Amino acid sequence: MRVAIYNNETAESQRISKLLKAEMSKAGLVIDQNAPNVVITIGGDGTLLSAFHHYEALLDKIRFVGIHTGHLGFYTDWRNYEMDDLVESLVNDSGQSVSYPLLDMHAIYSDGSIDHYTALNESTVRNITKTMVCDVFINNELFETFRGDGLCISTPTGSTAYNKSVGGAIMDPQIVGFQLAEMASLNNRVFRTLGSPIIFGSESKLMLRLKDLNGHVMTCDRDQVRLKPSVGERKLVEITYQVAKKRINFAQYRHNNFWHRVKDSFIGGAK
Repeated sequence: MRVAIYNNETAESQRISKLLKAEMSKAGLVIDQNAPNVVITIGGDGTLLSAFHHYEALLDKIRFVGIHTGHLGFYTDWRNYEMDDLVESLVNDSGQSVSYPLLDMHAIYSDGSIDHYTALNESTVRNITKTMVCDVFINNELFETFRGDGLCISTPTGSTAYNKSVGGAIMDPQIVGFQLAEMASLNNRVFRTLGSPIIFGSESKLMLRLKDLNGHVMTCDRDQVRLKPSVGERKLVEITYQVAKKRINFAQYRHNNFWHRVKDSFIGGAK
């Protein structure tokens, strides 16, 4: 068993990282930051998102375990006082895992170049200088012309994050698909959009073709991947989305039920 530890810079996360390394060493577990079987993140959901992108090239070979040192997160199952139980689970590991779908993104630019990204939570597109206008294609057929602040495209597990805050639906992560939600769309006698979230299946392809090539910002999870271009630079023209071939895998030692997480986070326990 080779284990990587990926922690944020808070004092508590660094303390837990040092403690965990000592306990793992006693148990005969190998710490390998470059070619691990399991990646343990220490912090919160943001730390796990960072670890996901750091180890993205190894997704088909690794499983993740999350320790939260702050507020309860959707991807972090263990608390900072449960190190002994976690080490015991690592020692007795039998390869069990649970996996979730990811979002595949291709950004096409005015010079013909293409960038590829993979999102665990979501991607957003917006114009920072004026109303965003884009044609929305579903499976290569024009569906609508969107006008508004922007669009949010999310995975099932990411549906509880930014997607929920803009009025998107929460998706069961057993569904292999993704979701499109509007951000402050313009709907009147002149301009019309569907006005509700759209959930796509595993074989669907979404394409956004931007009407104005200036001022757009695109994000992949927490990272901003395209800024307003300067004169002479390439400009973002089109973005395509579909379910990624790869999935993220979590070690299923006691991986919490998704709907338990939703209830705990947004509803709370019984009164």
